[in-house]
Amino acid sequence: MATDAAHAASRRRDRMPTDPQPMKRRLLALALPLAFGLAGAAGSASGEDLVQIYRDALSGDPVFAGARSTWLATQEVLPQARAGLLPTLSLLGNATQYNYDQTLKSDPQLKFHQNYGTGAYSLQASQPIYRMQNWISVDQAKQQLDQSQYVLASAQQDLIVRVVQAYFDVLLAQFNIDLTLNQKAAVSENLAQAKRNFEVGTATIIDTNEAQAKFDQIGAQEIAARNDYDNKVAALRAIIGRAPKDLKGVQPDLKPELPSPLALEPWVDRALRENFQVRVQQASFDIASLEVDRQRAGHYPTVDLVANYNQTYAGAAASTNLSANFASDTRLGSVGLQLSLPLYQGGAVNSRVRQAIANQESARQNLETARRSAQLAAQVSYAGVTGGVAESRALQQAVKSAQVSYDSTKLGMEVGVRTNLDVLNTQQNLYQTRYNLAQSYYRYVLSVVRLKQAVGTLSDEDVERINRDLR
Repeated sequence: MATDAAHAASRRRDRMPTDPQPMKRRLLALALPLAFGLAGAAGSASGEDLVQIYRDALSGDPVFAGARSTWLATQEVLPQARAGLLPTLSLLGNATQYNYDQTLKSDPQLKFHQNYGTGAYSLQASQPIYRMQNWISVDQAKQQLDQSQYVLASAQQDLIVRVVQAYFDVLLAQFNIDLTLNQKAAVSENLAQAKRNFEVGTATIIDTNEAQAKFDQIGAQEIAARNDYDNKVAALRAIIGRAPKDLKGVQPDLKPELPSPLALEPWVDRALRENFQVRVQQASFDIASLEVDRQRAGHYPTVDLVANYNQTYAGAAASTNLSANFASDTRLGSVGLQLSLPLYQGGAVNSRVRQAIANQESARQNLETARRSAQLAAQVSYAGVTGGVAESRALQQAVKSAQVSYDSTKLGMEVGVRTNLDVLNTQQNLYQTRYNLAQSYYRYVLSVVRLKQAVGTLSDEDVERINRDLR
């Protein structure tokens, strides 16, 4: 058994670096402020950056493509509404061929036979003079155009948020894999050391078992981390329509910045005014208010200028005992005003007015909901930005402290005052602190993006600004 253990330890020594300096340098590199895996998670100088992914999303995301098509369709509502104020002109025509036979039972018997055709056309024109409903429809169409602009802008901002979130999800998942692999290598080295110490009699089997348990646990964590990475890549692929290549990570010297102005009230006030969802619901309320007026206009009279021109032609060739041929050509034109005054329509107009008032109240409540949601989004995002800055700074210091604790514990084990389990625990704490630091910056970036979305200022320039922090 001792021989087998010796051979196993020898094989592990062949596979594992016994010099602690390379491992220590790797750990110190990971401990640099914000140089943790977001900088090296999936990034390389030739990798894809955030701007490239965003451009592909603009052309490949079906959600945004659908919003853009809806915007294009909405551009036609104003020409359609204006058509109700413009003249209409129609031309009607017909042509008919007749074959007529008649026999009179008289003495002498008389027979009549006629074969003739008729034709007519009518040119009709109408120009609305007073139709209040049509004028209100034009105002509604203008509001719909403004609303469509807000909807499209909101869809683009939503796309930016989804792209940034999916991009950093992939970076964070890759960083988790890198941390797990580094931790696995370190735990494997501790396991090999524990086995060597047990073989020479300087440690108990308990240290070996504890190291083996940690190593097995890391193996399971690696599998989970790789599965999570695959899921995050699939989510990004669903947005851009293709599998992403290696992604650039964050520069190591990046430092989160506090929002400007550094006060909550200006952000909330701006969100209540300029948030695109608030603007969309404000437009819906304005349209609903105009709809009340439009339905009430159903009681009003309408005045139109109408003109008609008709021409009718009829010709016949008779072949009878009394031969006769005749033809006619008739023309008739008219111009005048047409007044229509609705007196009673079965209560339909009053019913539509009540319905429009109820829809107006519904739109009012939707507007209030949008305002409260915008206020909440601004408050949460502002707190996320300010808290993210403080958290990142604290975690940067925590990483340094965890590194010092790990190095001290490892040195303590070498001199016999700490156990292998102590080393593994401090090592686990170090890796967890690094991951928490990566998560804090990830949440900070999303909070910045969502804060600008809440106040309606998120744009392509923000994507480029974030992209400049990548390498």
